[in-house]
Amino acid sequence: MTSPAFVEEAFPAPELLLRCRLDSGETSAIYAHSPLERNNVGKRAAMKFVLFGSSQISAMALSLAVPAVAARLTREWPSLARLVCKGFAAALLVNWVLWLAYLHSIGGLNLGNALLMNLCDWATIATLVTLVRPNQYTYELAYFWALGGTLQGMLTPDLAYDFPDVQFVYFFIYHGGIIAAVIFLTLALGLRPVPQSILRVVAWTLAYAAAAGLVDWLLGTNYGMLRTKPPFPTVLDFLAPWPWYIPELVALGLLSALVYYAPWFIADAIARKGLKATNGSGEDGTGLRFREQRKSS
Repeated sequence: MTSPAFVEEAFPAPELLLRCRLDSGETSAIYAHSPLERNNVGKRAAMKFVLFGSSQISAMALSLAVPAVAARLTREWPSLARLVCKGFAAALLVNWVLWLAYLHSIGGLNLGNALLMNLCDWATIATLVTLVRPNQYTYELAYFWALGGTLQGMLTPDLAYDFPDVQFVYFFIYHGGIIAAVIFLTLALGLRPVPQSILRVVAWTLAYAAAAGLVDWLLGTNYGMLRTKPPFPTVLDFLAPWPWYIPELVALGLLSALVYYAPWFIADAIARKGLKATNGSGEDGTGLRFREQRKSS
């Protein structure tokens, strides 16, 4: 999900001219015809986005606190789990639709952001499917894509203006909602990645890259940041120039998958050691809770 960054610019006409920066780094003219939009321009000038400012930190903290509290409540009242899942799904879907409608209303909807070809879009779909029908396969996609991609978006957001600007609200509900939903699915439903998850996620990620690359080649877009680095700060700034950063991205993706699986690997190793110490059994402790849930469902 990419946010247009607006820059106020003097224009010899009754209305103000805004320039909407696209993924490609180009600009397209948007006229602020309505009084509301003209008023918003003045307000935005006073609330430039501050990286790791109080608004961003608060939004990230809520993305962790909300699912933790919700998971705790579902332990007390298990029947709430289904309701919370539906609530997360509804919030993500409604925010997604409203965001696209907002972009359309300001003339910022274009081939570079209208197609569901950002990795965050695929992460959203995997998350929505898992919230509606909890299962291992879409959960592990949501887990690794949320932590490996969506979290990066939250850390270095493509925003020009701070809270309560509408773009800030949409952006953090979208990205924070994905992170929060994955945390809830993990804590409340007991879903978790398993060793086989890494190969499956790598295969799906390569399929995404191939699809995004094809769309970029046909339409001249920059989905997946495969044609050029974005004009806002990201981890890509530390990588080689195009096209050499693409294989580096593949290596970073594999590394991030291993890093995000590492806590589960360590937990399983501790569990196996505990089992051996308790009863001398060599039983594998991998995914015990999840397997028990699958047997009972």
